[in-house]
Amino acid sequence: MSWLTTEQALAQLGTKPQTLYANVSRGRIGARPDPGDPRRSLYRQEDVERLAARQKGRRPARTVAAETIAWGEPVLETAIATVADGQLLYRGRDADTMAESATLEEVAGLLWQSSAPPDFCGRAQVLQPGIPAAYRAIAELAATDMPTTGRIRNVLVADAARTVSFLAGALAAPGNGPLHIRLAEQWSRPKAAEAIRRALVLLAEHELNASTFAARVTASTGAPISAAVLAGLAALSGPLHGNASQSMAGLVEETRRRGAEVAVAAHLRQGQTLVCFGHRLYPEGDVRAPALLEAFALPQPFAELARAGEALSGERPNIDFALAAMTAAFTLPEDAPLQIFALARSVGWIAHALEQVETGALIRPRARYTGPAPMIS
Repeated sequence: MSWLTTEQALAQLGTKPQTLYANVSRGRIGARPDPGDPRRSLYRQEDVERLAARQKGRRPARTVAAETIAWGEPVLETAIATVADGQLLYRGRDADTMAESATLEEVAGLLWQSSAPPDFCGRAQVLQPGIPAAYRAIAELAATDMPTTGRIRNVLVADAARTVSFLAGALAAPGNGPLHIRLAEQWSRPKAAEAIRRALVLLAEHELNASTFAARVTASTGAPISAAVLAGLAALSGPLHGNASQSMAGLVEETRRRGAEVAVAAHLRQGQTLVCFGHRLYPEGDVRAPALLEAFALPQPFAELARAGEALSGERPNIDFALAAMTAAFTLPEDAPLQIFALARSVGWIAHALEQVETGALIRPRARYTGPAPMIS
């Protein structure tokens, strides 16, 4: 594998350093510290060449197909949500605007095309609420629920509401109130309820992300709605998805010790991704972040990081940054972002599961084989 210096990479790309750093942050260009000078970075040549070629003209069809599954061309049609022109739209409605007053229950009604917001109440709280309990609750449902094949939509929507109710019972305080109130009560942080409400609405859906794709593939087999949610939970748990906000801890601590500019500059010089900054679908910045950050005062380390990160990388804080900042602002549990993410996104997973069931199609892509050729005797 060949590596390029900063100067060589910039020459091939024809861009400025901030754009190079942004492409590294977005995962488009691999980077590593220079063995001869750890203060400098080297950049993967094949990534630089691919990006440079993409900027110059049309890519071969095989390349397009290979990249489709990684932030490439759309692979499925959906009427549920999209990111277009810097906006996140839920069935044509602006998610940021909905976050000003809507509840997760109301968003579920919209995304599921229900006549009224579904009822997520009435499930008893588990002995030890949290993510492990959530997995157990949904796994038990998935093992016993009926397949979706041949069942009418009203029945499937009832299954969907029951699934979210079980998930809520494993994470939030019992009761008949909205889910954001129940989460705030569970964590004994009533002042955080408004911020939690906004976060739940903003995280409910984000078109075909990794966990949603997992849920949709599962639903395409005819598996129960709860099984689709279980698949989504499994994919969400990774550090590149629902757990991304927890990866900020090191950068925040470094900011407290050395200051934000020094911490950010050190990350960028070593070729490290600036976690929780930038988003490929939002060239001008993740619109969900400011919509959530309006709900509380930004703690000092995060305020410093937001300024330094944007100045040095050209990228703005994303929703994972906002979740980490919210957790710090209200001293929520360490895994509060994942709990909020799971509860909110379950609504989107189910919307996609319902849509996929209506198609009656199995999602079964082909692979391009690159292994050994057949043995000829």
